[in-house]
Amino acid sequence: MLNAMPHYRLGHAAELLGVSDDTLRRWIDAGRVEAMHDAAGRLVIEGAHLAQVAQSLAEREAHETAGAVVAHSVRNRFQGLVTRVVADTVMAQVEIQAGPHRFVSLLSREAVDELGLVPGVLAIAAVKATNVSVELPAPGRIG
Repeated sequence: MLNAMPHYRLGHAAELLGVSDDTLRRWIDAGRVEAMHDAAGRLVIEGAHLAQVAQSLAEREAHETAGAVVAHSVRNRFQGLVTRVVADTVMAQVEIQAGPHRFVSLLSREAVDELGLVPGVLAIAAVKATNVSVELPAPGRIG
């Protein structure tokens, strides 16, 4: 089981948010996004905070585009951040924010625990028909 809260380097965090590195740096300088330095002195963002920022951006974009006619061609895999996990003794609900897209998956509590799914973890929503499964990307891979 994976337990450590992930931290994302600036470039990776910017890619997950769908913004440039420079935009993310400006947001950090303005206090809009919290960042810290890791042991190597690199600027990083805690996964749970990054998930909150991703969710906030998606909500704002949804509000700004409400009523607009937009055509989308859905693909099968969406990399994003886990934003919420609600679990009982048997089942769990996992929400993933992948850019402007929010995915909700129902899976076993055991699977959630084994995958270490908590807010801020990078995950992939794999979509097939009406089912969404959750995968973790290989270490060191972005998409």
